[in-house]
Amino acid sequence: MRQYENEEILLHTSEFFKALSDYSRLKIVSSLLNNELCVSDICKKVEMSQTAVSYQLKLLRQMHLVKYRRSGQNVFYSIDDQHVYDIITKAIDHIKE
Repeated sequence: MRQYENEEILLHTSEFFKALSDYSRLKIVSSLLNNELCVSDICKKVEMSQTAVSYQLKLLRQMHLVKYRRSGQNVFYSIDDQHVYDIITKAIDHIKE
């Protein structure tokens, strides 16, 4: 196992897991594991208001867990990178065991 002595790395890792520890944010991230979705589709999948979803997406963007792209008036969200996808799917697989 690696031992990290860099406090900044440990702090950012802690913040990463704090972001994912919120049930609403985790629902949003898991809805994006296999699809890019617009805000209205995310709202339907996670059964939350657009205001609540938009607020959580803002936090997830700041943590580099999700990214977005604009297409006309629509904004589409997806998982930021393969690392985020791998961590979430591994955690879900672990819980399923």
